[in-house]
Amino acid sequence: MTPHPHGPRHTAPPAGHAGHAGDAGHTAHAGHAAHAAHGGHTGSTGTEPDWDALAVHLEREAELKVPFLEEAAAWLHDLLGPLDVTRVLDLGSGPGVTTVALAHAFPGAETVAVDSSAALLERARARSEREGLAARITTRAAELPAGLPDLGSAELIWTSNVVHHLGDQRAALETFAAALRPGGVLAVREGGLPTRFLPRDIGVGRPGLQARLDAAEEDRFSAMRAELPDHTRTVEDWPALLVAAGLAPTGSRTFLTDLSAPLDPVARAHVRARVERLRESLADDLSAEDLATLDTLLDDGSAEGLLRRPDVFFLTATTVHTAVRT
Repeated sequence: MTPHPHGPRHTAPPAGHAGHAGDAGHTAHAGHAAHAAHGGHTGSTGTEPDWDALAVHLEREAELKVPFLEEAAAWLHDLLGPLDVTRVLDLGSGPGVTTVALAHAFPGAETVAVDSSAALLERARARSEREGLAARITTRAAELPAGLPDLGSAELIWTSNVVHHLGDQRAALETFAAALRPGGVLAVREGGLPTRFLPRDIGVGRPGLQARLDAAEEDRFSAMRAELPDHTRTVEDWPALLVAAGLAPTGSRTFLTDLSAPLDPVARAHVRARVERLRESLADDLSAEDLATLDTLLDDGSAEGLLRRPDVFFLTATTVHTAVRT
């Protein structure tokens, strides 16, 4: 899960970059800002946003994607088959929305929410208590991948939009794979399709606004990755990378989150918040015309604004890649 700045020193993550955020979050290419809500917060560098400050956004986006998370958790349960799953690690857990879905799918397991943000882990603990799962969900503070050896092993390791925040993605996957118990599965949520929330022609400015936002986000994402410690350019063929980590692929699936227009107030407010962060993070990369269009969309008193126009939707596709330790 599920919301990230692509360039140096940005404090607001781009919203809706497909393939990079969270339940924490995180972002999902399904969601830098969305990374946010899918999980995927692992720590901070000079290019990382303040994930603690983004906690509300991360939790709300993850909640919008609960059906996908539950479907993915059920799929993982089927993949693990007869294996006795006693421990699950949710790496980059953010506010714990994914953690809860995994705990429901594996009722005989201890499920561990792992994140570097104390504020997000507190939300994960509060959510587990509300769901009646406090006895089976634990939280651990750790920076990844360095802190993984201290977390112990598990039959299932879920990582949501975490790997793309680590400089050497191949080495990170090798570290994650080493923590699997025999027969265990590593599930890597990376990739998908960009989030869409408006028609191509919205009647304001030049048509194709979202395609131009996607292009600007791709450039910033590449800049962000180039500044990560130990950055290594990697062909992001996730099944091949899992093979290189010593695992046997067990399939990739893409899950659709399709909230049609007109959106309910919670989802609509979430889209507006995403666009507001886009306006901030991409201000130096967009034309004056596109910036003016974004300003119109963010005008809550305008009939063309996101809070009032009837054609706002929320559509994204999230991909999960899996592999087993044989």
